[in-house]
Amino acid sequence: MVRLFVGVELPEDVRERLVSLCAGVPGARWVPPENLHLTLRFIGEVAGGEADDIYHALAQVRPRIFNLTLSGVGHFETGGEVRQLWVGVERNAELMALRGRVESALVRIGVEPEKRRFMPHVTLARLKDTPVHRVSSFLAHHSLFRAGPITIDHFTLFSSFLQSSGSIYTAEAEYLLQPATV
Repeated sequence: MVRLFVGVELPEDVRERLVSLCAGVPGARWVPPENLHLTLRFIGEVAGGEADDIYHALAQVRPRIFNLTLSGVGHFETGGEVRQLWVGVERNAELMALRGRVESALVRIGVEPEKRRFMPHVTLARLKDTPVHRVSSFLAHHSLFRAGPITIDHFTLFSSFLQSSGSIYTAEAEYLLQPATV
């Protein structure tokens, strides 16, 4: 069994800018720079044969190269407690189309459809017992964050190995996007 997800890797300079945000919040477990990415689709645990099917299905997804811009910060709550801090993504039709094509390719080979609405973001930290006023301060201080435009020329199938110290992500396959038409 292997745990898989599909994501968009970020260039090193963008990851460095994101890391510069990662401070000042008690109880935050900051995402390591090498793990900062934008998830297109979490797949979960799959057996070897299904992983091969996923690999081949994603190879059929061939949208065009596009740009996106990271913008603003936010948070996710569970049960009234803030659990994650993230950087958002400006509205982007090409990103939504890529996500839709990935979803369709996976569903066609029998992967269960995603039930949650896609909200593109880059997770910065997971939180536990963080004072609300510190989260509010972080959000206010970084609300004008922007990075981009960032050229997206591929997407990646990642495996994820969970450890007590955090996840280890490994790029299993990269899928190149088509050049923009002249």
